[in-house]
Amino acid sequence: MDKIVFLDRDGTINKEVDYLYRPEDLVILPEVTGALRRLKEHGFRLVVVTNQAGVARGFYKEEDVKTLHEALNRHLSKEGAEIDQFFYCPHHPVHGISEYKTECHCRKPETGMFEMAEAYFQVDKANSYMIGDKLLDTEAGNRYGVSSILVGTGYGKDIYDSMKEEERSAAFAYYAPSMKEAVDYILGRV
Repeated sequence: MDKIVFLDRDGTINKEVDYLYRPEDLVILPEVTGALRRLKEHGFRLVVVTNQAGVARGFYKEEDVKTLHEALNRHLSKEGAEIDQFFYCPHHPVHGISEYKTECHCRKPETGMFEMAEAYFQVDKANSYMIGDKLLDTEAGNRYGVSSILVGTGYGKDIYDSMKEEERSAAFAYYAPSMKEAVDYILGRV
């Protein structure tokens, strides 16, 4: 069985940029590379699951998403922190154009991208996690049956600060101000 850490991309791994698709605009957040390397060293597989509504809206193409992921992995692999698989949802049910305007099972908070990972890994759900900066990330992880962590980068801190304690405990297992602290939490449970 494979221990997986599912990761949102924008605001979680890299700086939140509206509709990021150009490699030259990619900025990896502080502490992320080292934190992801620590997960790899402890036998975790890393899987990115990212909604890419910019494709649905016609702002960029699916090929641009793939090119950005290749650039991201070039940076991460230099430090032993490469992503094992990338999955993205190019759809949007309201703002999409042509074939991309559709209700789908892959767009978070649905679990389709997690299920896609099952073609590559035998997911050990009891020892796998989802890290993201939005509630749709943690909801997707919860629906899939893995422990969800809200990280305080991107939109995470504002979301966390706006919630009541009982809402927090229902929405995610843990809040981590940074990726480093999210990984500390995960490795403390191994």
